[in-house]
Amino acid sequence: MKEQALDYVLVPIGLSLMVAYHAWLFYRIVTRPTTTVVGLNAINRIVWVRTMMENSSKNGVLSVQTLRNNIMASTLLASTAIMLSSVIAVLMTGTVGGRDGALKDDVYGNTSESWSSIKYFSILSCFLLAFLLNVQSIRYYSHASILINVPIGKAASKSRYLSEEYVAAAVNRGSYFWSLGLRSFYFACPLFLWMFGPIPMFMCCFVLVFVLYFLDVTSDFGDEWGSRGEVAGEV
Repeated sequence: MKEQALDYVLVPIGLSLMVAYHAWLFYRIVTRPTTTVVGLNAINRIVWVRTMMENSSKNGVLSVQTLRNNIMASTLLASTAIMLSSVIAVLMTGTVGGRDGALKDDVYGNTSESWSSIKYFSILSCFLLAFLLNVQSIRYYSHASILINVPIGKAASKSRYLSEEYVAAAVNRGSYFWSLGLRSFYFACPLFLWMFGPIPMFMCCFVLVFVLYFLDVTSDFGDEWGSRGEVAGEV
């Protein structure tokens, strides 16, 4: 049918639009970090870690509380993701074969059982990926909460492997995993609307890219400082 052919046109275009935008965003973060919110936050986290470690006896409680708040945020997203995954799994096993005929008549696109399974599985994959990414975020934040209280002077004298750059890299990686987990939730939104047809799914992709551009890109700061190595922070 003509309506079913929309799945083969609008869905790939919508997903390609999302993937292309994030590929462009990644390139901009690497080459011009100070023109993106992610890059600016990464640079500021490096400065924050250095400030905390310069006077760990005074800032120890503050740094641990800050990282604890980040762990709580990651835990919330991880719990939400696994809960939604469970809901989607129940829907896949219980309702895919018994969808209401009236709903099928109101939805453009392919409404067969096999395509319904693909739609449910796509949403489930996004939530499972979000769960795994947020678990990794908790891992790095927990790791950094121990290291950040080590004074810089003592760290340099006891071990040449522990430095403020290493701790800052751990904090940044925790934040990167958290951001990627949040992006998985963003990807789940158009996939969810795909249940109502390819047209709502495509419109959601278009609107989401438009909104994310204004949230991710900033022109208030120049490129006079911040480099690829400083932002990436190899652990």
